[in-house]
Amino acid sequence: MARTPLLQVSGLSLGFGGTPLFAGLDLVVHQGDRVALVGRNGSGKSTLMKVMAGQIEPDAGGCTRAPGIAVGYMEQDPDFTPFATLGDFAADGLAPEDHWRIEREAEGLGFDPALPVAGASGGERRRAALARLLAAEPDLMLLDEPTNHLDIAAIRWLEARLAASRAAFVLISHDRALLTALTRATLWVDRGQVRRQEQGFAGFEAWRDTVWAEEDEARHKLDRKIKAEARWAVEGISARRKRNQGRVRALAGLRADRAALIRRQGTAAMALEAAAPSGKKVIEAEGISKSYGDRLILRPLSLRVLRGDRIAVVGRNGAGKTTLLRLLLGEETPDTGRVTLGTGLEVAVFDQSRAALDTDATLWDNLTGDPLMRVAGGSDQVLVRGTPRHVVGYLKDFLFDEAQARAPVRSLSGGEKARLLLARIMARQSNLLVLDEPTNDLDVETLDLLQDLLSDYPGTVLLVSHDRDFIDRTATATVLLEGDGRATVYAGGWSDMLVQRGVPPFGENDTKTERYAPKRKQDTKPAEAAKPAPRNGLSFTERHRLEALPDEIARIEAEIAKLSDLLADPDLFRRAPGKFHKATEALAAREAARAAAEEEWLALAERAED
Repeated sequence: MARTPLLQVSGLSLGFGGTPLFAGLDLVVHQGDRVALVGRNGSGKSTLMKVMAGQIEPDAGGCTRAPGIAVGYMEQDPDFTPFATLGDFAADGLAPEDHWRIEREAEGLGFDPALPVAGASGGERRRAALARLLAAEPDLMLLDEPTNHLDIAAIRWLEARLAASRAAFVLISHDRALLTALTRATLWVDRGQVRRQEQGFAGFEAWRDTVWAEEDEARHKLDRKIKAEARWAVEGISARRKRNQGRVRALAGLRADRAALIRRQGTAAMALEAAAPSGKKVIEAEGISKSYGDRLILRPLSLRVLRGDRIAVVGRNGAGKTTLLRLLLGEETPDTGRVTLGTGLEVAVFDQSRAALDTDATLWDNLTGDPLMRVAGGSDQVLVRGTPRHVVGYLKDFLFDEAQARAPVRSLSGGEKARLLLARIMARQSNLLVLDEPTNDLDVETLDLLQDLLSDYPGTVLLVSHDRDFIDRTATATVLLEGDGRATVYAGGWSDMLVQRGVPPFGENDTKTERYAPKRKQDTKPAEAAKPAPRNGLSFTERHRLEALPDEIARIEAEIAKLSDLLADPDLFRRAPGKFHKATEALAAREAARAAAEEEWLALAERAED
């Protein structure tokens, strides 16, 4: 059955004075589409979305919407300047009789519409922007990094809200779990082209690798043909000159084709180098608690962090995650209990606020101005893990070009600022990494590399993150801050914590997600209306869970397959015993998660049939 096109981009060409970002690009978004828009940082995802939203006029081509179609756009940094409160911003453009929708979305997202804009945090502003989009109930939603600054509870609510929506949407996000759960098609922005696959984000990486392998094979064949033709041009017989000249012209054409191929952007050459090992015991917290006046942040908690541990701290915004980190690092004094730090600690900190970066200074000055990177008498060099490096050369390791070196930091995208901060952290040796929201704005490839680096890092990691997939791939233990000062330690990552708890965190089992589902028309038949709901039927949340479980089980099975392939290497234990033990533990945890998910699916499926 043919689907109605909602939006069509035709022959789009766009540049900003340099190399064209897009040339002759075509794409269509249909009714019911749930699309992941993916690509490297700087590939043009946000720019393309702005074209789709009508905020940028292309140099050529155009964007056409179906008649009567409403398109809603949530940008990364909306302008709150003209508005006094978050509610004023969220209700802008909404009819007065529909303002109740703002209260509905605010309740689910957890923000106060009466809060003044001037005193709102980044997370509160992001919630207001989402409420504005969702309350408008457009036919097509364009969401650019909606989960930035949101905590896990809000992300899970948003996931359920979008799953219940009848609107089509195009979604840019670094959150793998969100993309995997929601999307059914993928638009991949790569070197000025947009490819489409009728499969959600779960299949993106395999598709991407297949495309790249085919490109490499085609390039290899072209190189061999050019080499053969070039040899003929040198060694060929001079007779039949007219025909020979034709082959020479053909060779020139092949070389032109080869030169026109756009090389893929490489992966950042990031590296972590550990300082001398710390003591086996890194942090010993015994019965620590903390309050600020009448506000209880942390009830008595005991926690031992050993060398090589990866401890994730999760919770709602404002639950005290950063405070707990500061207590563990000895930067704040607990009200009760004590914290003992191990010996020989060399600490490196990734701050989610990017406060370590001077946004008015250039990238060059941000590196050379860092006291820990400064080389005596070398204004064009920085100290990288004890070795002098030229500033531009080191920036190129993190995918910055020479022109960007002298540009101000404020001109960078969110992902580029994150890479610059990683460049500063990774220039120094450490044995304790403190990462506060490191995944915001990073593309999939850089996230993959960061995960690999953390896996091989011999030091200890303290991690605050709202990215469930990143926590699953990284953490050996998870500290859950549930509010009211309660903190519980679980073995493994986010999924392992859910299995151990048996119930969702943050009281999500009490959330009335079904109230945010689209309103259905009332049945006018009195007999039907009077009929009681089946006692064994599924709630909206349970129906959504039943639909989502097969994808979750498939994701877990894919992770099990990867871990099994890794453990099949007979030399792994000898070469990397630590990695072997972690993979073994992760495999056991994933198998337990699969068994729990399968049992949950069977129970829900049986109830659905009643």
